[in-house]
Amino acid sequence: SFPGQFAGRMVFPLVREMAAAGAQVRVPVVAACRVLGFSTQGHYKWLKDPVCDRDRDDAEVLNVLHDLHQDDPTLGYRFLKDELEHEGTICSENRVHWLCRIGGLRASHAKKKGKTGKPGPPVHDDLLAFEDDRGRIRHRFTAKAPNQVWLTDITEHHTREGKLYLCAVKDLFSNRIVGHSIDSRMKSSLARAAIRNAITLRNPDGTICHSDRGSQFRSRKVVRLLKNNGLHGSMGRVGAAGDNASMESFYSLLQKNVLNTRTWDTRDQLRHAIVYWIEAKYNRKRRQRALGRLTPVEYETVHQQATMVA
Repeated sequence: SFPGQFAGRMVFPLVREMAAAGAQVRVPVVAACRVLGFSTQGHYKWLKDPVCDRDRDDAEVLNVLHDLHQDDPTLGYRFLKDELEHEGTICSENRVHWLCRIGGLRASHAKKKGKTGKPGPPVHDDLLAFEDDRGRIRHRFTAKAPNQVWLTDITEHHTREGKLYLCAVKDLFSNRIVGHSIDSRMKSSLARAAIRNAITLRNPDGTICHSDRGSQFRSRKVVRLLKNNGLHGSMGRVGAAGDNASMESFYSLLQKNVLNTRTWDTRDQLRHAIVYWIEAKYNRKRRQRALGRLTPVEYETVHQQATMVA
């Protein structure tokens, strides 16, 4: 935490205003300092040492940050910085971060440190893993044709109405999203719907469907869905993000291009934005260097034409 003198010098102007004779509701200095957690002695010491312009500016900015955060507790310091600029106050990201730490402002959905539940045992072997020359576990995130390997995972994002969850299925050959499902609850039905959509669209045969060990993918209904449609389940290790790195890269793009571009008021707004970005932009307009600067749809079209000629 930051030294109390910095926070105190920013709060003491507020104490002075609260205790002023002309205040609408006059609060004694002793009571104000007690409520705000600072000593009365420190306040009077501050009165003898005139506050600098920077401290006054920091206090004013912190008051605005408090109002913005109270209006939307899900905002982190980066979003608060954007809101400040929208209000006409220009601050560096480091300064806003410093002020938020002093003011105890943090996103309500920020990850909390501590113990988390361990994923359950895998219901499938890891079919993409291999051991290199040094005995380290690696993964082959490659495919020579469509529908050989699918990757799937679940991500979440906040709106003012609450959380929204996305489960997407990615074809490793073209990086195309071939199935997805969006819901307000993260249940096994979310994973089933995404995989079922991919099956309906692609009509796979013997496809490997690789995921993490989340309970949604370990559910009996998901396992049965894969088996009944001729798919082979595959699961990575516990706590190894690299075991599904290719899928994580897609969610990183989604985060930058959609989720973090604004504060979403409703789930429907975010749902429509996600679907539009996946279907209209990512699959059909976003060129990828790994695909020879083609889009996923173009890459599959070229492959299909080459196969027909051969």
